[in-house]
Amino acid sequence: MTVTILYFAALRERVGVSHEQVALPPGAPTVASLVDQLRSRDARWTEAFAPGKTWRVSVNQHMADTATPIKPGDEVAFFPPVTGG
Repeated sequence: MTVTILYFAALRERVGVSHEQVALPPGAPTVASLVDQLRSRDARWTEAFAPGKTWRVSVNQHMADTATPIKPGDEVAFFPPVTGG
């Protein structure tokens, strides 16, 4: 299962990419399981998505939370709580 991930503002700067395609393991993935997978990459990702860090997420351009399910082909966007135009 593949999803598109977009990173904005400070998160984009921290992880060094603006977007990517990510394969998720089979099952019933959620935003939380995606974040866990991202955290396991390396120190940049662990820091960007560390517990206690504040960020927002949308799935298919609708505000979401960590319990939101993810389906094949979805677009998941991560961004700081406040972004400018």
